Amino acid sequence: MRILVVDDEELIRDVVCEYAENEGYKCDQAEDGIKAIEKVETNKYDCIIMDIMMPNMDGLTAIKEIKEIANVPIICLSARGEEFDKLQGFKLGIDDYVTKPFSPKELIARIKAVTKRTNGDLITVGDITIDELKHEVTIDGDVVELTHTQFCLLKLFLQNVNIALSRNAIIEAIWGYDYEADDRTIDAHIKLLRSKLGKYRNSIKTIRKVGYKFVYEKK
Repeated sequence: MRILVVDDEELIRDVVCEYAENEGYKCDQAEDGIKAIEKVETNKYDCIIMDIMMPNMDGLTAIKEIKEIANVPIICLSARGEEFDKLQGFKLGIDDYVTKPFSPKELIARIKAVTKRTNGDLITVGDITIDELKHEVTIDGDVVELTHTQFCLLKLFLQNVNIALSRNAIIEAIWGYDYEADDRTIDAHIKLLRSKLGKYRNSIKTIRKVGYKFVYEKK
C-alpha cells in the first residue's frame, strides 16, 4: 500500500515514513499543498497524511482540490485541535484527525483503520446498495459520494439494521479498539453521513444515552 505524507517539517515527514515503511507501506513526501496535489495527479495513494498549517497552500485547501481528483482516505495532522478545524475537515471529506504532538505508532494504527480492505460483496437495504468491490454507494440507482469513513459507517449500519449500536461499538468496528475519540467526533461523522442519504437521512436515529440505530421497515 502507498501513502503520501504532507507536512512542511521534513523531520515529521521522515519520522512518519520511517514508521510506515517498517509496517510495509511505500511512502511519498510533499512539503505543501501544491506539491501534494501534483503527487495525487500522477500517483494512486491508499491514504494521505495531511498537515493543515503549511506555506504556499494550506492543508484544507489542498484537501478540497484533492477530493475532486481522487477518492482517497485522508488523515489530518495539525498542532491545532480546535473543534472548528475538525468539523471543517470532516465537511471537506477527511476520515480522521490527529493533533501534534502525536505518537507515530498511534498514527500508523489510524492509517491501518482507514485503509481496511473491502471484500467485494453487495449489501442492499431498501433502495440503498453498497458495492464493496467498487467502493460505491447508490440510492435509487444514483451514486452517492461518501468519504471512506462515511462508507464504512453506512456499511456498519446496513449490516445491523434496526439494531442499536453504542458509540463504543461504532468506534471499535470502524477504527479499532484502541482508537480514542470523543462523542462530538462521532456525532460529526453521523451528521455528515445523514446529509448525504437523501430520503434515508432520518433512518439513522439517535438513541439517547446509547448511540445510533439505522431503522428500516420493509414495505
